[in-house]
Amino acid sequence: MTERKSVVLLVEDEEMIAQVQQAYLQNAGYTVLWRDRGDAVIDVVKEYNPDIVLLDIMIPDVQGRDGIALCREIREFSDVPVMMISAKVEEFDRIIGFENGADDYMCKPFSPKEMVMRVQALIRRRQRHNPASAIFVYDEAAQIIRYGDKKIDLTPTELRLFVTMLEQPERVFSRDQLITNAYNDNLDVFDRAIDSHIKNLRKKISVVLPEVDVVQSVYGLGYRYSPPV
Repeated sequence: MTERKSVVLLVEDEEMIAQVQQAYLQNAGYTVLWRDRGDAVIDVVKEYNPDIVLLDIMIPDVQGRDGIALCREIREFSDVPVMMISAKVEEFDRIIGFENGADDYMCKPFSPKEMVMRVQALIRRRQRHNPASAIFVYDEAAQIIRYGDKKIDLTPTELRLFVTMLEQPERVFSRDQLITNAYNDNLDVFDRAIDSHIKNLRKKISVVLPEVDVVQSVYGLGYRYSPPV
């Protein structure tokens, strides 16, 4: 049985350092999104809803923002754990990081093994406060989705739709993107066919999780999966 891998957003402009971080994180079972500039950080957090952000303070940014400024912006809309990584080792610098929303602060050079352990600790802490984030489990071998000990009875198309959204919580998928993931053939499919499948999917989810709308419509854009809270 496989669950969605935790997603790490790695923001580091030094490629060699980023490659080492990425290798250790992937070996520990994480999905890593790497960005070497600060410009895309806010959009990536909003689109992919990572489980943790590893943020280099001295990151290049077209708007002149550093990691401190980016962390402040993230805190305006998200409580995702943020680990600052910096060559600045003075107590004052660490205090500034924490005052601006960082959950942890690691100084360069650092041990990649320690970095992974800190990432694991921050993600565990968040999951304890939000245990519902891993309620739905996709059993790939059996091709079913379970909610606790209950199986959700889905058609193959509904299953592919839900798995697509389940693997990237809070990401908004357009109808075209969902069609690409949900249909295995090359037949023309109308956009509104997705709406019908989503309607049926919601009904089946409501059997095991009533009065909670986890598959949400985003007006003019498409649909997203939002974990129950």
